[in-house]
Amino acid sequence: MKRLLLLAACVLFGFEAHAQAVKPTIMVVPSDAWCIENGYFNEIENMGSTRKVPDYVAALQSDMDLLQVISKLNDLMADRNFPLQNLESVIKDIEASNADMGAITSKSGASISTTLYDEVRNRAKADIIMQISWKVIRQGPNYQLSYILQGLDSYTNKQIAGSNGIGEPSHSVAVPVLLVEAVSQHIEPFADRLTAHFKDMQENGREVSYMIRVFDSWENDLETEYDGYELCEIIDDWFYENTKGHRYSIADQSSTTMNLTQVRIPLYDDRGRAQDAQRFIRPMVRYFRDTYGIEEIKVQTMGLGRCVVIFGAK
Repeated sequence: MKRLLLLAACVLFGFEAHAQAVKPTIMVVPSDAWCIENGYFNEIENMGSTRKVPDYVAALQSDMDLLQVISKLNDLMADRNFPLQNLESVIKDIEASNADMGAITSKSGASISTTLYDEVRNRAKADIIMQISWKVIRQGPNYQLSYILQGLDSYTNKQIAGSNGIGEPSHSVAVPVLLVEAVSQHIEPFADRLTAHFKDMQENGREVSYMIRVFDSWENDLETEYDGYELCEIIDDWFYENTKGHRYSIADQSSTTMNLTQVRIPLYDDRGRAQDAQRFIRPMVRYFRDTYGIEEIKVQTMGLGRCVVIFGAK
């Protein structure tokens, strides 16, 4: 009898562990539009153009409503057993390591350049970025809150869940109270879509993308033959053998360029570690080094779900 009870307990624990495993990790952030509209942004020069990047630090330090909104949304998702990354905690962790990062340079002497906006996403490694924006509307003696809630895959920036609406009129002007009243009635279908998306990733792999490039000074290109096969063919074969369900697309290809999109990679490597685009591609770099003697391959990350692989550069 004791053995049966023990077996039943193990089975129940296994089901509970599996149920928890299918929940994606979430990080709640203010939307880009909300940050820019409220003046919390930095302007960054990028290849001759200027873009506005949210300044999370200024927003968190200046807007108490934002802190409470994030806390309330964290509570709503925690009540539904979603693991969480807290934006403020991630930023503090990054700031604590900034002094060490400042001393790191590349082989050519150049320093590492990244924005806090990008670093937050790379450090948190949340599966889902939950973006919130809101506006309080006054209707006579009452107040209403309109909101837009988006669930974004942090590896592709694709929206996988969304909710928007206007809450019921209330005498309270407190933003967190109005937000909970407005969001609560729509949170269940929103959470269900997040869970369904993560289950799909477990079954079919996480979506990432790669850009294959050739350095100008390299003596070869993607049409150079190795053992009777062009380099682009060998790359194609490697992705076929290693992607989840052989799922990927070659968007375009030339002698110097190869773009792979909708690349489905396993969530975890063979050692049980969570995979992003960079970790997945490392074995390919070793494969070309060990099999074909190609040593000059550089991998440049562009977020969690995108990498540039450059042949002829190191």
